[in-house]
Amino acid sequence: MLEEKYYPDRKLAKDARIRNMCEYRELMEWAKEDYEGFWDHWAKEKIEWISPYSKVLDESDAPFYKWFIDGKLNVTQQCIDRHIEIRKNKAAIIFEGDRGDKQIITYLELYRNVNRMANLLRNEFGVQKGDRVVLYMPMIPEAAYAMLACARLGAIHSVVFGGFSAEALRDRIEDAGAKVVITADGAFRKGKPYMLKPVVDEALKNGCESVEKVLVVQRNFADIAWIGARDYSYNELVVSQPDECEAETMDSEDPLFLLYTSGSTGKPKGVQHSQAGYILWAQMTMEWVFDLKENDTFWCTADIGWITGHTYIVYGPLAAGATTVMFEGVPTYPDAGRAWKMVEEYRINQFYTAPTAIRVLHKLGESEPQKYNLSSLRVLGTVGEPIDPPAWKWYYESVGGGRCSIVDTWWQTETGGHMISPLPGATPIKPACATFPLPGIMAEVIEPDGSPVKSGEQGLLCITRPWPSMIRTIWGDPERFAKSYFSDAVKDGRAVYFSGDGAVVDDEGYITITGRVDDVINVSGHRMGTAEIESAIKKHPHVAEVAVVGKPDELKGESIFAYIVLKDTESGLGEEVELNREINDVIAGEIGNIAKADSIVVVPGLPKTRSGKVMRRILRAIAKKEPITQDISTLEDPSIVGKIENALKCSGC
Repeated sequence: MLEEKYYPDRKLAKDARIRNMCEYRELMEWAKEDYEGFWDHWAKEKIEWISPYSKVLDESDAPFYKWFIDGKLNVTQQCIDRHIEIRKNKAAIIFEGDRGDKQIITYLELYRNVNRMANLLRNEFGVQKGDRVVLYMPMIPEAAYAMLACARLGAIHSVVFGGFSAEALRDRIEDAGAKVVITADGAFRKGKPYMLKPVVDEALKNGCESVEKVLVVQRNFADIAWIGARDYSYNELVVSQPDECEAETMDSEDPLFLLYTSGSTGKPKGVQHSQAGYILWAQMTMEWVFDLKENDTFWCTADIGWITGHTYIVYGPLAAGATTVMFEGVPTYPDAGRAWKMVEEYRINQFYTAPTAIRVLHKLGESEPQKYNLSSLRVLGTVGEPIDPPAWKWYYESVGGGRCSIVDTWWQTETGGHMISPLPGATPIKPACATFPLPGIMAEVIEPDGSPVKSGEQGLLCITRPWPSMIRTIWGDPERFAKSYFSDAVKDGRAVYFSGDGAVVDDEGYITITGRVDDVINVSGHRMGTAEIESAIKKHPHVAEVAVVGKPDELKGESIFAYIVLKDTESGLGEEVELNREINDVIAGEIGNIAKADSIVVVPGLPKTRSGKVMRRILRAIAKKEPITQDISTLEDPSIVGKIENALKCSGC
């Protein structure tokens, strides 16, 4: 683990919400000594209740924990209504389309647009409290309106990422028992239109009997099929709807949304989040982790189809009264300066993206940030996977100018919001290290029996006390919920939440995420996280990207198989054998000889979803020479799979 530390900028720390490690420790001590009192304080301070709760936490039916018992609220009042009096003319959403078209939606306009959509859903489609509504949408403002309209009515929304196939969409519609599907004709990406409505039509061909209506937002105005008595135009219907809609009174524990975890095998898991606990932590983490201020403009580059988009594009920023940026396109189109141009134009203060995007921006435009005025930036965030030190340093130095704090956030769909992260005004940062649990979060690295791991050794990353924004259940399958998350580790005699991730703690208590425990390669009895090996390989000067998987080995049990993408395919690196030797020398120097890769293959790219996630299951299948059974239609470039297979044939692996 790197011992180099980067300390918060003094000016930022002086005005930060949490200004130093002493204040952080005081908050943690408060939570440890009076856990319910800690959460009671923040719930009363942050949420405007319709009627107060009678009890903070009910643990009687663990792991089906309940928070803020009997409390009543509506999340849209938290995100919109309470801001109208003092922020009605403030920008709530800044939208930039792929082709450069722009919209600025004020809080008053957001209020009216959400109410109109809510009235449309209720009056025209009969949507009411408890109904499920599936959204299959591009990154346009109407997607946020739809989420918030459902919340206003008490309907349960389930956003399905717009890159999923018809089959994947069908599975999620059927599992949720959705009454209505909201989609768009299509959208734009890299300057070209793409279609969504035909995917919905295909999904509804066989099955999905619960779906009564399909609401279509016309975005690119392409020709689509319209099915009578089922399909309706949002653009035509919404204009006649009233812009006032009374918010449904919701219980703290009523479901707010379902979000199906991607990449799981078998039946998709519908992660269910509740009302009060989720919105409380969404707002608190916006304020603490991003040090959000009243006049800040916040940009998260995620898609609303993922939990990051839910919490840190829609619910969190709006609950905090901030301005949130929604971007339809990709940060590298039409060139690698697109993201930095937007930062300059909108005077963005917090920029939150994935390590994959950072590496791509680095590769395609290493000096590009220097062409723009990025002085408005205060906090840079990373999300989705561990970030490697070279990417971290480029982000820190070239994008942040050596003055912005980098918050390397660890959390999951199931956690609802950040769990482990630096605090920008307080935490001394070690590159590529998640650092410490946030105040109130009891995250520990333990053995399965609950005993703490030794410094420097990998253990299970667990949350040992319930927290407000945690997953409540798996939709329709409470047994699977308990088995999936509470059966691998115990602490003080009770089952605790196991994240599925491994982690290492150093002598100072810094936590570094080593990756999924099922992404651990066992070589001759030595267990090594793929993220650790990948981080080492990325230190080779010619490596742009890498993905490591395990391959069955007759002698070792498993051997290490590395897929390498070079920074410059024309760089003339010499013989492949020499490159392999150099990379293994780097691995040996960083980790040890036991971690050397038996197979290293140079490939033209990695199989990634449109959100940037590397599909390692596909890479494992290729390495094992097994048939690929996964749906590759959700990949950014489905043809890359064949190209990788050809690269392996040429290499002899």
